[in-house]
Amino acid sequence: MITNPKKAPGPDHPIAIEPSPLHVVVSVAGRVIADTRNALALRESSYPVVLYVPRKDADITLLQRSQFSTYCPYKGDCSYFHIPLGGERSINAVWSYEAPFPAVVQIKDYLAFYPDRVDSITAS
Repeated sequence: MITNPKKAPGPDHPIAIEPSPLHVVVSVAGRVIADTRNALALRESSYPVVLYVPRKDADITLLQRSQFSTYCPYKGDCSYFHIPLGGERSINAVWSYEAPFPAVVQIKDYLAFYPDRVDSITAS
């Protein structure tokens, strides 16, 4: 059995999570997929900031669970969702760490969206 490595954030790979003051709206095909003032901003190493939206502020009925999954040694197993309204472009457009590692437990019950797989993510 192969075990995935588990790493802790630190000076060589920092991860910071904080409440975002922005109003975040995600849209696809003229429909609002998510609308929140309770997003979290995740800053990881040298990657761009990712805004995570609470599931309760997303229209989950517009998402379809994917069979695709990935693993991050800092965050854990990652699940994906399609947005059928967006067609082929919106396959695996949404990701979520449903049982994240303790160091990033704040993102449990949150969703993140690939900007190039939705029509817009406005953050104002």
